[in-house]
Amino acid sequence: MDSQNQNASLQRLQTVEKRIVRVLELAGGVMEEFSNPSGPRKELVNSHCSEFMQLMKDIQVTLREEIKSACEYRPFEKCDYIARISNEICCKKVEYVLEKLDGMKETIDEYHQAT
Repeated sequence: MDSQNQNASLQRLQTVEKRIVRVLELAGGVMEEFSNPSGPRKELVNSHCSEFMQLMKDIQVTLREEIKSACEYRPFEKCDYIARISNEICCKKVEYVLEKLDGMKETIDEYHQAT
């Protein structure tokens, strides 16, 4: 993951953190309403519960996306394996050609000595 994606991911997770805090505040508000001696105010409880459920849905979607993003398989991202292997193969080919040229030079030298 590059730096820009990491920053975006971190910002999304910080937003989730704020939503979790808000969810806890809403749950606390509903609990206070239920403990109210005159009874809970229905409209306030409905409002808190609706916001609670929407925030829970948003949190779930965001976390699912973050987990999916973190688990994506990127085997060759920023990997120099292919370049290194290609370079090693080229070096082996050059060594092989040099060996053959040395062999040819020896054969030519032997031929000149024989004549």
